[in-house]
Amino acid sequence: MLLATVAVIFVVLILLSMPIVFALAVAGIAGLWIGGYPMQQLSSALVSGSQSWVLLAIPAFVFAGNLMERCGMSHALVELARALIGWVKGGLGMSVIVVAYFFSDICGSKMAEVSALGSALMPPLTKAGYDRRDSASLIAAGTAMGMLVPPAIFMIVIAQVTNTSAVALFVAGFIPAMVIMFCLMAVVYIRARQKNWPVDTRPSLKRLGEAALHAAVPMVVPFVILAGFILGIITATEAGAVVAGYAFLAAKLYYRNVSWREMVSIAYDSAILTAAVVFLLAVASVYQYLMGVSGVPQLLGDLLSPLKGHPWLFLAVTAVVSCLFGMVLEGLPAAVVLIPVVFPISESMGIDPIHFNIVQTAAVGIGLFLPPMGVGLLMALRFAKLNVGEHFRTYLPYMLALFIGLLLIICIPAISLTLPRLAGLIR
Repeated sequence: MLLATVAVIFVVLILLSMPIVFALAVAGIAGLWIGGYPMQQLSSALVSGSQSWVLLAIPAFVFAGNLMERCGMSHALVELARALIGWVKGGLGMSVIVVAYFFSDICGSKMAEVSALGSALMPPLTKAGYDRRDSASLIAAGTAMGMLVPPAIFMIVIAQVTNTSAVALFVAGFIPAMVIMFCLMAVVYIRARQKNWPVDTRPSLKRLGEAALHAAVPMVVPFVILAGFILGIITATEAGAVVAGYAFLAAKLYYRNVSWREMVSIAYDSAILTAAVVFLLAVASVYQYLMGVSGVPQLLGDLLSPLKGHPWLFLAVTAVVSCLFGMVLEGLPAAVVLIPVVFPISESMGIDPIHFNIVQTAAVGIGLFLPPMGVGLLMALRFAKLNVGEHFRTYLPYMLALFIGLLLIICIPAISLTLPRLAGLIR
């Protein structure tokens, strides 16, 4: 009854257009008061929920991602992707998926990625004769896949709430993202045959060399992150500082197209987003307390007990719920409200924590781009000047590819665990 009341308060506040993070806070405080629990729990929850060294990586990665997007690094990556695969039929469509993989690795923010890819790729796709519905689908599906490619802020948050290694989670994300990328590219290949999409460019070693040279500056970032983690040179927090410093030097010494005023504005926006994330984590501690005293973990354990002999089915069910949370509440609220409740159940079933977190990360990423309310999808549709109804039927094959990739990640744990095991990050 208490949690139902809290849920009603939260929904009402959302309908009144209160920001999600504040709606969660007010509803959580109301739950403590209505339930007669000590209000001192609020202060202790706020402190405990926001104290973690790994959270220092968030402002650094957000700042670096916003700065790189402002410098125009996405355009260099687009040209590299087109040079790599543009000579295949439908190659321009495939290059959208490839560049989404590359750019996710340096951006860290899904909304910044949608904005960068939409502005950089929508014009050439339209010029090449791609339907706006397919163009929006390519950008949305590619960005959904990119949730798995570090440095995603969601990964840092889910590592914090499940008390697992952010570094291991970062390293684990590369191969699952690649699996979904190949699923999406298969869909593009089939649709290119059906719709007679043109070849984008002719094979050219000269163009590939020039594109690789221009993309060398942004491509340093993923190699530094992956090599640093595998070799044990840097932690997630240190990686954030390294990437932010590199982005600053690249902007001022190489691109030279970002003024000091713009730099300050980017830093300010990064600080605001970081404050919202940390406050959200702190508020989530109140919900974890309320759910604990209300017996929700025990109730969920009883409900999900029939699935204990089928870990893949448990992961599939929780992934579907995470998709819905990601669609309705965006990514981070899904992590801080849902994941702490189901994570202990997955541990009791013997599911590897890194595998569990990768599955939930992929599911939330897909949820952000699910119709009708996925905020990432709505942003992609804004670039294409479409509404959900006009776009839905065209988007179905791309959604199918995303879910097939997710199912492969669920059923084959080695996809998520091989790389961190080779790096010695997990057993």
